[in-house]
Amino acid sequence: METIFTTERVRPLLVRVREFVDKELIPLENGFSHTNLGAIIPILDQKREQVKAAGLWGLHLSKEARGDGLEGHGLTLCEFGQISEVLAHAPFFGHYVFGCQAPDIGNTELLHKFASEELKERYLKPLMAGEIRSCFSMTEPDFAGSNPTRMATLAVQDGNEYIINGRKWFTSSADGAAFAVVMAVTNPDAAPHQRASMIIVPTETPGFKLERNIPVFGEAGEGWFSHAEVTYTDCRVPVSNVIAGEGMGFRLAQERLGPGRVHHCMRWIGNAEKALDLMCKRAATREIEDGVMLGEKQFIQDFIAESRAEIDASRLYVLNTAHMIDTVGVSNVRDAVSGIKFYVANAFLRILDRAIQVHGALGVTDDTVLSAMYRHERGARIWDGADEVHKQNLAINILKSYGLDIKQKAKELRQFRQMMKTEQV
Repeated sequence: METIFTTERVRPLLVRVREFVDKELIPLENGFSHTNLGAIIPILDQKREQVKAAGLWGLHLSKEARGDGLEGHGLTLCEFGQISEVLAHAPFFGHYVFGCQAPDIGNTELLHKFASEELKERYLKPLMAGEIRSCFSMTEPDFAGSNPTRMATLAVQDGNEYIINGRKWFTSSADGAAFAVVMAVTNPDAAPHQRASMIIVPTETPGFKLERNIPVFGEAGEGWFSHAEVTYTDCRVPVSNVIAGEGMGFRLAQERLGPGRVHHCMRWIGNAEKALDLMCKRAATREIEDGVMLGEKQFIQDFIAESRAEIDASRLYVLNTAHMIDTVGVSNVRDAVSGIKFYVANAFLRILDRAIQVHGALGVTDDTVLSAMYRHERGARIWDGADEVHKQNLAINILKSYGLDIKQKAKELRQFRQMMKTEQV
């Protein structure tokens, strides 16, 4: 759907991408499950070559970023967000076939902005070309994933190398990845936001071990549809593999996750459009009694109307946030990024649940794509920071503008308690 954010540059691309998705990808959905991904990968890789031949590969990259001599479109985050929504109409194939699936898209942006020329040559170029895949290794099972300042994975410098030890999980897409971007503590005595660094670890490094693909709702998945538990045991990598220098891990995480949340939200909106489309088709064609269609029931009409309004509101909210990131930078738009994350995740899951309900028993089977979407996307309210954390941060910042500085009060209380503790000793 066109909006005020649809530019002349992106409009023809949207038409071409939509035609490809409808013709080449959506027919592949029948019977799809995460556990049979291996059988369809050769077909998807063929589709990738078709995308490259059509000049539609890596639409989020500029010609400079791609470095392959091919035509670059240099779309803004707001423009690419609209492409991302269309790709999500083929929920499990679109982004991979067009070379912009998570976490590769985030790692690509991270390396392009902050990596050394040596790292770009070795890791970024083949990643952009789709020759390899990557993973992002930050969350740890023993610490709250929504707080990237607390982690136990250590990278200790030994001459010209780091020795990395630790355990991560939900290192998404580690299965088959060529390298991991690992967040590890390099300066344990520094201030909380300056302790960690991001370091590239090739998965062939001795001591890197993919322990398991974690089952999610009973399916472990494989390839880029997997969430892995990974251990690092005396992994040695060159100090030059650090991205942007020691102590930059938290800042890089914020730079990566801000646009990443826009990517997620636009994908969820595309998924929601898919769910609404299936819901409407079912309502219009399912006869529930002689001559009476399901869609004639008022509560089904309520489902459809609410879903349409929620999708349209979500789209404008996200695109406006993306436009602000493009114009003033992600650090100035953090409240809006928090807002879109929890608002869109919840709207999408409500719409998906309605679509399943309208399909009845059929909706929970793999005879439609809805059940696979639910298994894969229920985590939307958890990934990239739990909704509750984003809501709290947004509310705290709003109240600060009214004179109630909750963070400052908490800081003063901690200082007071520490002083009392010292005096007692």
